Order: sequence, then structure tokens, then C-alpha cells
Amino acid sequence: MKLAIIKYNAGNIRSVLNALERLGVAGAVTDDPEAIRAADKVIFPGVGEASTAMESLRVNGLDDVLRGLKQPVLGICVGMQLLCRHSEENDTEALGIIPVNVRRFQPGAARLKVPQVGWNTVEDLRTPLFKGIAEGSYVYNVHSYYAEDSPYTIARCNYIVDYAAAVNKDNFYGVQFHTEKSASAGDRIIQNFLEL
Repeated sequence: MKLAIIKYNAGNIRSVLNALERLGVAGAVTDDPEAIRAADKVIFPGVGEASTAMESLRVNGLDDVLRGLKQPVLGICVGMQLLCRHSEENDTEALGIIPVNVRRFQPGAARLKVPQVGWNTVEDLRTPLFKGIAEGSYVYNVHSYYAEDSPYTIARCNYIVDYAAAVNKDNFYGVQFHTEKSASAGDRIIQNFLEL
């Protein structure tokens, strides 16, 4: 299996490679459009700020490459947010693959800190991406922005509000949490993605 990991100015690539190594899988880190199109599966990782990340994709023509992919694609954290339509982070027009907006957490009456940093549970798990994952499993989060709950939601989380912990449209999947840092649950989700 050819596995491409998108190389751009926002990837948590080393952590993703470490997770793949634990599973005995090799991935090629690349920003080459042809290598990405030829891959059987594509992982689109991300940490950092949405507008800078989108600009990096545009400069390298990877925004159009991503929109045109037909194989399974997994966006992680900012990678998931960029699959969406728009992010409130610096008023960023994202890829628009999944027609959902990304909002900033507002502490409100709960006075919870933003960003959400640490372990939280995922519920209402759907699609084969979560095969073998128990409701209420813990995953690791580091984020100030979240995708709104929508018909594309395939897992939910609650922090200040209910939000989409994972989304899916056609061949595109996204997880807000860091699978690569979510212990056995995260490894199983990556394995499930590789088996789609």
C-alpha cells in the first residue's frame, strides 16, 4: 500500500510517522502532487494556525490536489479543520470539501480554559473509522477551534459545547483530536483508516 503524508507548513509529521511505525506501516512524506494522487491513502496532518496553513497549501498548489483526491483521506486536527468550508481563525476560507464551519471556543459561563488541552471522551461513534472503539473512549486534544456539529459528524465530543470530534464526507475523513497521541484508541483509528 502506498501511503502519502502531506508535507506543508503545518504538519505534525514526526508524531504521525511514529504512530505509523508502531503499526508497522511506512508512509512517504511528500508535497509532490503526482505522488499524492498515486497514493492508496493520504494523511493530512496539521498543527498551528489555519490561514498560514492554507496559504502554504495554495502556494504549492496542494489545495486543488486535495480537493481532487478520490482515495481515502484522513485530516488530523488543523488538517480536519482545513477540510471544512471556513474557519473563524483569522477569517480563513478553507478547502470547502466538508460544508461545515469551524468556530472558536467561547469560555462562557463554564469558564473553561481555551485551548482545550488534554484527554476527553468521544461519543456517538459512526462509520468503520471507529470499528472496535468503545463509546466514551479517551482521545487527546489540543485546540481552540472546533467544527460545528452537522450531518457530517461521525463522532462527538463536549468541551464548552457539543462539537464534531470527527467528520466524514465521501472519501474524506477528519478527526479533531490527535490520533497519533491518543494511545491504543488512536492507533486503532489509524489502523481502521488504513483498512478502509
